[in-house]
Amino acid sequence: MIGRTFTVAFEGVEARMVEVQCALSAGLPSFSVVGLPDKAVTEAKERVRAALAAMSIALPSRRITVNLSPADLPKEGSHFDLPIALALLAALDIVPQDEIEAIVSLGELSLDGRLVQVIGALPAAVAAAEENRALVCPETCGAEAAWVGATQVIGISSLSQAVRHFTGQTVIAPAQAGEVLPARHDKDLRDVKGQERAKRAMEIAAAGRHHLLLVGTPGSGKSMLAARLPGILPPLSAAEALETSMVHSLAGLLSEGGISRDRPFREPHHTASRAAMVGGGKGAKPGEISLAHNGVLFLDELPEFSQSVLETLRQPIETGSISVARANAHIRYPSRFLLVAAANPCRCGYMTDPARACARVPGCGDDYLGRVSGPLMDRFDLRIDVPPVAFTDLDLPASGDSSADIARRVARARAIQDRRFAAHPEMRVNADMEGQVLEEIASPDREGRALLLRVAERFGLSARAYHRVLRVARTIADLAESEILRSPHIAEAVSYRLALTAPASPR
Repeated sequence: MIGRTFTVAFEGVEARMVEVQCALSAGLPSFSVVGLPDKAVTEAKERVRAALAAMSIALPSRRITVNLSPADLPKEGSHFDLPIALALLAALDIVPQDEIEAIVSLGELSLDGRLVQVIGALPAAVAAAEENRALVCPETCGAEAAWVGATQVIGISSLSQAVRHFTGQTVIAPAQAGEVLPARHDKDLRDVKGQERAKRAMEIAAAGRHHLLLVGTPGSGKSMLAARLPGILPPLSAAEALETSMVHSLAGLLSEGGISRDRPFREPHHTASRAAMVGGGKGAKPGEISLAHNGVLFLDELPEFSQSVLETLRQPIETGSISVARANAHIRYPSRFLLVAAANPCRCGYMTDPARACARVPGCGDDYLGRVSGPLMDRFDLRIDVPPVAFTDLDLPASGDSSADIARRVARARAIQDRRFAAHPEMRVNADMEGQVLEEIASPDREGRALLLRVAERFGLSARAYHRVLRVARTIADLAESEILRSPHIAEAVSYRLALTAPASPR
């Protein structure tokens, strides 16, 4: 007799269906797992054996072979424990074969038969829904998987409970989706004294997802400004929340099945490796740029990052995805993020401070910011000098709009873009515009075009920089609720592009 059920193997955020077959045959007693399993999957036989023994079920003195099909697809992770156990129970005629053939299951077994939480329940539920099957998973993963809504999710606490459910002794009710986690924006832009130009640049960056570079002396408020950016970003849409949560599910970052509508904010340290940034390691897990999908990736002390790490950002910035290549697989993760970076103007940090002038001007600044390659610097749409704030100004009352006021303006601009790109699902914000759409939507009036052409010729803008100025100008016009792209919008966009007096030298 052959027992058969289904589970999934993960390739990035995609869950591929795997058929688990268990056969009992004559021969010397043995228990083997085939089908390109990794060490964790191979060890499943010992956990399954112990879990069955805890239920007073002894394995027969026969040859037990478990095949994971397709056999050429790598199988990694401890979540294969439960489907292997169910297939074996079906082969032993303990659970009905037709019941477990209609489900997709995943879960790690402890030695006493309890089910342990595993990663990837959300993408597994998506795959089960596409196959029109129910999902059986650990009880602690049920609330997370139930967010898909298109398939029934059964959360079980132990293997014995699964047996009682499939034999009709105790029917388990479907799991309910977890709660939407409350927004956590306790940092307000009004806390930042001065820096009105930087706040304006942050508003534009949030409205159109334009990449932002903040350059200023130590203590001028660069990190403080960046930390308040999530408070002015619009909440994730339902589709974006599902996309982001699928990546976080694979990384094991979802808490108690709750899904947040807040946009992720990732701030890796400058010692981060390439694998930590783009993804990799065992199982090719998602990196920081994928964990920041639909949110913010903040790189503090930008020139201190390894140049090889920074160069890996160039392709994901343009394409919105990253492909992690390994010898046996090519795994693709989404990585559409807003890049915000902060840097000192030079190594000592005081090149632009008249009170503490750097003795190595201008070479110090050229050498320091020159660590960031010209092609990467060209991808920053907004470049802002953040001057130091006098200590006498710190006693002044808060100035400028609050984060809530700015968030409302950003939301109105995003609503305009939602309507604009309704017929172009591959585009969500102005930063995504390209080709014919860019030419039609971001076409300035005659004065604006003349101004942009003069700037492009005078400062030698690249084709990428030219188009990025148009995208930023379109966002500025959206914030002003102007249908026409005028010369003031172009002028402001150009001013942010040319703000830094000491741009990085190309490499």
